[in-house]
Amino acid sequence: MEAIGLTLFILVLFAGLFLVIFGLPGTVVILISVILYALATGFSRIGLGTILILVLIALVAESLEFFLGAAGAQRLGASRASIIASVIGGIAGAAMMAPLLLGLGVILGSFIGAFAGVFTVEYAARRRLKPAARASYGALLGRLAGVVAKGFCAVTMIVISLMRIYS
Repeated sequence: MEAIGLTLFILVLFAGLFLVIFGLPGTVVILISVILYALATGFSRIGLGTILILVLIALVAESLEFFLGAAGAQRLGASRASIIASVIGGIAGAAMMAPLLLGLGVILGSFIGAFAGVFTVEYAARRRLKPAARASYGALLGRLAGVVAKGFCAVTMIVISLMRIYS
């Protein structure tokens, strides 16, 4: 029974990492999984100190994703409205492209949707193609940087968790 629980726990950890790619709160899934594992094992392998460290990493990861995405967009001229459009477009693009490429269309749709959201708002506001494209490019780069940073944090959380279990 313990082997099944541990296998399920590891699968959920990697599912959380997979969710990060889609811009979803995968670090929160990882954190909840670790807390449930710690509760199930009576905190014998993963203690409260480790959980607090993972909470801090999850908060940093979620903040980094948001701020890097916004900074990339603003740095290249995007307005606040287009940053909101980037988030909405990313979610809509991911949802619309989910059936494509055996489900991997979610990743592509997320980035295309973010780009399209910023582009649409910026072009509607300025009526100029070049500034709208530039702001959209910034949003795309910011989103990519946010996903990479959050992915690094998620991998760090997984490594810390597995090191505590297997040491």
